[in-house]
Amino acid sequence: MIRRIHIAVIATIFIISSCATSMTPMQVNSTLPTLTKSKYITQAQADEKVKDGTCKYLVKNRTYAAPMGLSTKEDLKYGAKGIDEWVKLDGGNAYVLKNFKWVTVDHNGSTQLTIDFDTMICE
Repeated sequence: MIRRIHIAVIATIFIISSCATSMTPMQVNSTLPTLTKSKYITQAQADEKVKDGTCKYLVKNRTYAAPMGLSTKEDLKYGAKGIDEWVKLDGGNAYVLKNFKWVTVDHNGSTQLTIDFDTMICE
């Protein structure tokens, strides 16, 4: 009986935690760089690196709609994969996160992560 209650509590916690439809900017900015293979560069760093010649932009203002996951963390993992694929296709090794948002895509409240970023090549 105790085991069933324990399983029910764990299942309930999982369901509630997976219902989140977005993350805060701090959560995204601290999590996304850990999920990408490409180097994450802030806008301020990018400006400085372009100025000193250690980086250059390859493509600006790219938008990627990540496949929907079962949780916001999974959405972010899919978004990171998409960023890495675009950086590689563009011939780069870094990216600048410009914006992100979870867009409601149906009447049930399902959301999809959309990421705006620039790709770069850095020394």
